[in-house]
Amino acid sequence: MGIAVVFPGQGSQRPGMGRELYQHSPAARRVFEIASEQAGRSFMQLCFESDEETLKRTENAQPALLTVCYAAWEALRESLPDFTPNYLAGHSMGEYTALAAGGVWSFEETFYWVEERAKAMRKVADRIVGSMVALIGLEAEKVEEACRRAQQETGEIVTPANYNAPGQVVISGTPAALERAVEHAKAMGARRAIPLAVAGAFHSPLMSEAAAVIANAYRDATFRKPTIPIVSNVTARPMTDPEEIRALMSRQIASPVRWQESVEWMYANGVDTFIEAGVGDVLTGLIKRIVPNARCLRVVDLKTLEETMSALRGET
Repeated sequence: MGIAVVFPGQGSQRPGMGRELYQHSPAARRVFEIASEQAGRSFMQLCFESDEETLKRTENAQPALLTVCYAAWEALRESLPDFTPNYLAGHSMGEYTALAAGGVWSFEETFYWVEERAKAMRKVADRIVGSMVALIGLEAEKVEEACRRAQQETGEIVTPANYNAPGQVVISGTPAALERAVEHAKAMGARRAIPLAVAGAFHSPLMSEAAAVIANAYRDATFRKPTIPIVSNVTARPMTDPEEIRALMSRQIASPVRWQESVEWMYANGVDTFIEAGVGDVLTGLIKRIVPNARCLRVVDLKTLEETMSALRGET
C-alpha cells in the first residue's frame, strides 16, 4: 500500500478550524502555541473565533492554514509514531505545510516564510485588483481557449491557475477579463462558475512581482533535503534536491497548480491511499474525481483522526 498525505490551500479556511485537534492533541496544541508565540497574536483566537471575512484576508488565511494543517500532521504522527507516508503534497499554500512535514524547514521557519509570502502577495493584491473563479464542467483545453479569447478582447490578464480535476479548472485574473472568460466558458458548456474566497489573482502572471520578491528573499533561506518526497505544484513530480526546491518554490506563486497531474502521478507510482490533513474535504473531493479507486482518509477533527488511525493501524 502506498500512502500520500496532502494539505489543502487558501480558500478552504473556515471559522473554528482545528479546534478539536487543539483540545485533544498535545502535539497539535503545541503547534498553535508556537504560531502564537512567533506571530505575537493568538492563533487560537484567529482560527477558532474569527469570522469568514477575517479569515479570508491573505495575511490571516495563509499562516492560519499552515498552523491548522501542520497541527493535523503532528496529531497524526503523535497517534501513529511509526507512520511515514510515501509522498507529501500540498495544494498551493498547502505545499508549504508539506515542506514543514518533510523537514525541508522547521515549522518555525515555514511559518516565517509563509508570513513573508502572504505579505508579498497582499502587497500586490492591494495594488492590482484580481480574483479567481472555479469553472465546473468544462475541459481544460476549452478553459484555456476561453481565457485566450478574453485576454485578446480585454487586453487584460486571465489564465488557468489551478488544474484541479477533470472538469474543474480555476481561472485567475482581473475582474473584466474574468467576467469575459466566464462568459466564453459558459457559451462553451461550463455548468457553473464559482467565485473563490481569495483576495487576489493568485497563480497568474499578475503575481509575478510577488514571485520575484520571494525569489530574492529565498536566496538567504536554508532548504534541506526532504525526508519524504514532496510532489511539486509546478512540475507535478517529486522534488528532492534543496536547490530544485528553492527554484520551484520561487516560481510557485505565479505558476499554475498542476493538482490533477500530481495526483495522477502519485497514483501511477503506487499511492492508493490519500490522507487530507488540516481542514475540510476539498482535496478529498478532487482526488475522488481524479482517481475514483483510491482510498481517501482525513484528519480534520477528533472523529476523522480516530477513523484514520483505525484504517492505518497495522499497515504502517
